[in-house]
Amino acid sequence: MRELPFDATDPRLAAAAWSRLVEPGDPAAGTLVAHLGPVEALDWLVGVVRRGEAAGARPWEQAVARWAPRLEHLDVRRELDVLARLGGHLLVPGDPGWPAALDDLGEARPFALWVRGRLAAGPDDGARRQVAVVGARAATTYGQHVAAELAAGMVEAGVAVVSGGAYGIDAAAHRGALGADGHTVAVLAGGVDRLYPAGNSALLEAVVAAGGVVAEVPPGCAPSRSRFLARNRLIAALGAATVVVEAAWRSGALSTAAHAATLARPVGAVPGPVTSMASAGCHRLLREQAAVCVTDAAEVLELVAPAGAHLPEPPAVQPGLLDGLDPRAARVLDALPARASAAVASVARTAGL
Repeated sequence: MRELPFDATDPRLAAAAWSRLVEPGDPAAGTLVAHLGPVEALDWLVGVVRRGEAAGARPWEQAVARWAPRLEHLDVRRELDVLARLGGHLLVPGDPGWPAALDDLGEARPFALWVRGRLAAGPDDGARRQVAVVGARAATTYGQHVAAELAAGMVEAGVAVVSGGAYGIDAAAHRGALGADGHTVAVLAGGVDRLYPAGNSALLEAVVAAGGVVAEVPPGCAPSRSRFLARNRLIAALGAATVVVEAAWRSGALSTAAHAATLARPVGAVPGPVTSMASAGCHRLLREQAAVCVTDAAEVLELVAPAGAHLPEPPAVQPGLLDGLDPRAARVLDALPARASAAVASVARTAGL
């Protein structure tokens, strides 16, 4: 095997290389890099492949066999050039802009993030709250309306919105945040040079301009089903809470909710009509997985804010005619005719006094 054409002793380049070498969420790669670091892990892999030790049935040999085909032509400088032309930047663990929330994933943490736009809304974003809003692609008008309203209400309260850029609920959440001039982040399953789905490319360009688009795979990588499922753990980790607006019984949005629960993040679910299959997954979360019922932005904010910080003001209550009266007086007043006079005996009979 030839030598790698880039400086493999550079931790940033090595981290970027691992994001190209392995599929997102690969447990063996996560363990290896977590224990050795990206540079030493890459050096170990190159040595194993050079010695021809990739074949076999043992778990590590199987892992090396998965990674070796991509090692032959690996040169992350090409992907970094594409990212630079797009005005993007690379983030690796330890960088000032790295989202600390992703560290909760442990060995499943991404090796690097390929970013267009800004993941953080401002310099004080270290303490800033973000909420993941997810749901069905085949969303109803009701679901899209609720998602947009939730997102708008959250960004007006200074909370950013994280979603996946897909059709349906994801797109409605991004639009709601953008419409309220708020910050929103889209986590993609493919490279940031391939805004997917294509029908949402204009929306995702708007997200880049006002917020950020991010992926754990480099430019040039196509979205796939397995990458969508792995991407869900990032959405769950980036959100201080996850809200499922609409989801069918086996919706992928339930995967995001499951990741959030594993990370000890609150999960909210929006109820829908009991006859709607589009809400069956939300009702399943409420019934089986202790999700919190949420119906507006204030209730979502309760999941992530200090207790009582976002409670709505109680409505003003007009005093009633019977307020302050003792029970006997209230019965007498209640017995008076609405539009006529009455004798005392009649009132006493009606009141039962």
